[in-house]
Amino acid sequence: MGQFSREELEAEFAKFKAFNDKVAITQDWDPWADQFTVDADYVEHALGTFKGREEIRTWVKKTMGRFPGNHMVGYLSLWHVVDEETGRIICEIDNPMRDPGDGTVFTATNITILTYGGDGLWAKEEDVYNPMEFAQAAKAWCNKARELGNLTDDATKWLETVGKYF
Repeated sequence: MGQFSREELEAEFAKFKAFNDKVAITQDWDPWADQFTVDADYVEHALGTFKGREEIRTWVKKTMGRFPGNHMVGYLSLWHVVDEETGRIICEIDNPMRDPGDGTVFTATNITILTYGGDGLWAKEEDVYNPMEFAQAAKAWCNKARELGNLTDDATKWLETVGKYF
């Protein structure tokens, strides 16, 4: 058996999911970042590794404060497993985007590996995903929103710069 019990890991993961639910509504990423240890690592395969809570905070606020991050309306755990030996939770997170205006759902998923650090804090998060899948979902959202007359300014800018490559 690992350092942390299954019950503790499950309880902390329930708190993590609650933070995800709350940030999807408030877009306030500070409390979300506060759930990491001060020396935590965040491994984001497409963008690099962020060291420490404050670097994680800066990165997440910048990334999720602009398109397509600021158009995501949920971070839902579809399933999870607990690895007591390593103190890890492994889960699949769904990242649906806001309704473009006709109820169409655009989303992409990632696998998240959380390593618990104790005292209610996570020591590491690693997100594994296909960046192309996320980019194509964002571009499809843009095209549908434009068709419906609901394309936001920041999505337009993304579509004309980054999105044109997908």
